[in-house]
Amino acid sequence: MTSRRTLLAGLAALTVPLPARAAEPSVLATALAGTATPGMAAMVIRDFRAEPEQVAGVRRLGDAKAAARGARWHLGSNGKAMTATLVARLVEREALAWDRPLEKMLPALAAGMRPEYRAVTLPDLLSHHASLPENHDDTAYFNTFFTDRASMTAQRLRYIGTALGDAPIGPVRGEPSYSNTGLLIAAACAEQATGQAFESLIAKEVFRPLGIKSFSFDQHGGRAEPCGHVEGRAADRPFDANPKMFAPAGAMRMSLGDWSRFCIDQMQGEHGRGRLLKAEGYRFLHAPQGSGGARGWALGWGAADRAAGRKGPALTHSGSDGNWYALVILFPQTGNGVLVAANAADSMGGDKASLAALRALAATVAEPAPPAA
Repeated sequence: MTSRRTLLAGLAALTVPLPARAAEPSVLATALAGTATPGMAAMVIRDFRAEPEQVAGVRRLGDAKAAARGARWHLGSNGKAMTATLVARLVEREALAWDRPLEKMLPALAAGMRPEYRAVTLPDLLSHHASLPENHDDTAYFNTFFTDRASMTAQRLRYIGTALGDAPIGPVRGEPSYSNTGLLIAAACAEQATGQAFESLIAKEVFRPLGIKSFSFDQHGGRAEPCGHVEGRAADRPFDANPKMFAPAGAMRMSLGDWSRFCIDQMQGEHGRGRLLKAEGYRFLHAPQGSGGARGWALGWGAADRAAGRKGPALTHSGSDGNWYALVILFPQTGNGVLVAANAADSMGGDKASLAALRALAATVAEPAPPAA
């Protein structure tokens, strides 16, 4: 159950094909070899432009149809950066504020809120510094959300109301502790501030302005789409995925092309060319919080001075519901990055295959130029 809920881009003209591109069709096949993962997709971003999607394998065990370009893949916790960007949009228009305490953002839950959480802020929640447990540990309680017929907003409030009664695992703003619950709470704050459900908000504020059309909050696609897998079988049973209300923490699917639109905007934003936020808004999202310095958690992102053997600064994340695995690494200075998604996770080697593909593809992107002397 832990893996299910955790997870934790102008080239000069050449007269011969680029070596990196010539090798690319075998990169994913090589990464898949030795694992039970059925299929994988990847996309390289160079100089703020997405290259053609690469695919390998099949979309579903027992189905000979190959994985296809343009299909939707489950992004898992890579959606956290999207949730954080939505929150930043609302902060810029003053519907929310970075320094507003949680008890003021969710007053209806204040009475049952442990005192340690009352002064928690949105940056605390989005960077895993609120000292919240990762998830609610009661599996039976968690599973009630698969059959709950209330609105997604009401379900999240029910879940959060219980979570805010859990004891913190350490001091607030101390050592970071990865928490899906923190992202659900941040989304609930956005819902309360606007009177709109998260699903409608993120579509209106993030996806549509970027031309992202393939997004879905359903955990299972049709037979024509890739299917997640777990323990050697298709993950198509009701309890295999996370419940729909989990979307803000990582329960969204989209094509890699659409995912790249979001990632390119995140990198362009630091250069004042983003569509969603002011430049300082993107930089704040990407800045490590707490005492981690050049490494640690930013808002919805991991931040590192190096990643996959390449010089940063870099933005990173991984995501999985236990049935899929997805990885992203972005280098905003150069506008380069790599996206990878597999339709299986750790029980079938999807994590290892994704990491191997990411490292191989990241080795083909340029590093930032050294500072001028």
